[in-house]
Amino acid sequence: MEKPINCPQCKSENIYNDGSLWICPECSHEWSLLSKFTEKEETQDDGLIRDANGNVLTDGDSVTVIKELKIKGASSVVKVGTKVKNIRLVDGGDGHDIACKIDGIGAINLKSQFVRKA
Repeated sequence: MEKPINCPQCKSENIYNDGSLWICPECSHEWSLLSKFTEKEETQDDGLIRDANGNVLTDGDSVTVIKELKIKGASSVVKVGTKVKNIRLVDGGDGHDIACKIDGIGAINLKSQFVRKA
């Protein structure tokens, strides 16, 4: 096997092999050489907002939350499996690119990486 030049996440040259995995000590990223052949390309910079599975989201879509999300400044949480209808896509500079309304919580902004298209 030929040693890769850089870490795919942080581009560090300080990587080492541990069995079948490559490990970067700087960012703790672990990957397999086979992953570049089995996984689809992660960076899709085409300006579209995508869900956790890579599906393109549009205004009016319904999504499902895939991770329990704590709401900053409140004691409530958005539970896994919560279905959110009629989302709006916004240009959130902090990564919150979905504006929506959740029953029992109210208006909230979500990150697209924590939802999947329903």
